[in-house]
Amino acid sequence: MDKNGILKPAAVSPKGTRYYSEEQLYRYTHQNQPHRKVIGYCRVSTNGQKDDLETQISNVRTYMIAKGYSFEVISDIGSGINCKKKGLQKLMKMISNKEVSRVVVLYKDRLMRFGYDMFSYFCELNDTEIEIIDHTETTGKQELTEDLIQIITVFANRLYGKRSKKTKKLIAQVKKREAESDEDGKEDTASADT
Repeated sequence: MDKNGILKPAAVSPKGTRYYSEEQLYRYTHQNQPHRKVIGYCRVSTNGQKDDLETQISNVRTYMIAKGYSFEVISDIGSGINCKKKGLQKLMKMISNKEVSRVVVLYKDRLMRFGYDMFSYFCELNDTEIEIIDHTETTGKQELTEDLIQIITVFANRLYGKRSKKTKKLIAQVKKREAESDEDGKEDTASADT
């Protein structure tokens, strides 16, 4: 067929194997490509941040409406290092099924704290774009502390067991240091004001 110019391959291997894109095959068979969705993904770390989640969802919706996207929003409450969040897993399944053309997030770290490059590559393999609305990084001290506690919990559980006194002690120490750090910051601010 490619000799007649009807269907030229997207690529040809050195041994002559022809490769065609999905788009070419849909055009050739006169079928419409399946409609792929734009997904807005929003996440906060804790239940205490539900107001922040609503604000984030509102901002992402407003942005996507302004862009003229037909969209769906998926949201999660959970740490940015936890890849087992229901919403994130749903999103990844949709991407792997080629149902998503674009993922829109307010900040890059809303998708995940660690492993963003891997997620980005996964999207690229599935012809899905990632669109980041605001490229400034959020570095909220509370969220970073929660992520640190999550990391310590994961590794301590593996080392000492889930219900170990050592694990609980280690987590308590991190929380205590965070509280002390907050108090030191408040004292510094108060002394600067006087």
